[in-house]
Amino acid sequence: MNNLRRNLKAVYARAYVRIVGMNREPSWVVFTIFLPLLSVAAFVYVYKATAPPEIINSLLARVIIGGAMLAFWMNVLWGMGNNFYYEKELGNLDLYLMAPISKTSILLGMALGGMFSTTIRAIATILLGAVLFNVSFTLESPLSLGLVFLMTLTSLYGLGMLFASLFLMYGRGAWHTANLMQEPIFILSGFYFPIKFLGFFIALLASFIPLTLGIDAMNQLLGGSFAKKWSLLPVNLEILILTGLTAVFFALAVKALNFMETMSKKEGRLTLRYM
Repeated sequence: MNNLRRNLKAVYARAYVRIVGMNREPSWVVFTIFLPLLSVAAFVYVYKATAPPEIINSLLARVIIGGAMLAFWMNVLWGMGNNFYYEKELGNLDLYLMAPISKTSILLGMALGGMFSTTIRAIATILLGAVLFNVSFTLESPLSLGLVFLMTLTSLYGLGMLFASLFLMYGRGAWHTANLMQEPIFILSGFYFPIKFLGFFIALLASFIPLTLGIDAMNQLLGGSFAKKWSLLPVNLEILILTGLTAVFFALAVKALNFMETMSKKEGRLTLRYM
């Protein structure tokens, strides 16, 4: 019971820092909301100039949803994936490894704090995008939309927990690889266009990225009839796959964290800055 209490306190502490600390500087909030709108605006005007009028609203709805979900991907990649490596560079990783708590609870608190703060920014992006670009959304099933959003975030942050160990164990190599793969991930996740346009098999492989299925399902639920024609899979099946991805990513994350901790105890070199 005492061990559970300690881990719950660690989850709360890490989530509290993320929720409160990121909102202490008002200029950060402005930048995190309005800067993503710049990339969204670029694709909005491209579609307005080229797309037929009958499908323009569905395309613009996809662009705005993709721009909002982009905030979650960046938070997972750099806010979570890079955290342990960043703490090692600052010399704080020793404290994490010596603390009498599960390392999973540290990342879980980071994930919950990141979800809360990033969700507020994503909602603001959607609302501002809808108002500025005159886009209407068709909400068919609030329950399904909430479930899709929840499973997308849990699987995405499970992947972020896995990244945290990989970035730490492989150092700058993993960091540079993530930078290299950033733009391809934007394409394969269908941020700004239907992933089905790349072909069914490429889209199927891209489904291992939680954002691919999450964005596809949310567009089906918000984008109207034309969005359903461009969908990859039925919404219920995408929710089931996202649930499976959540279980897989969390299991791999726990295994990677245990391996990282074991290596630090056996070899005593994980916290060295030159790794």
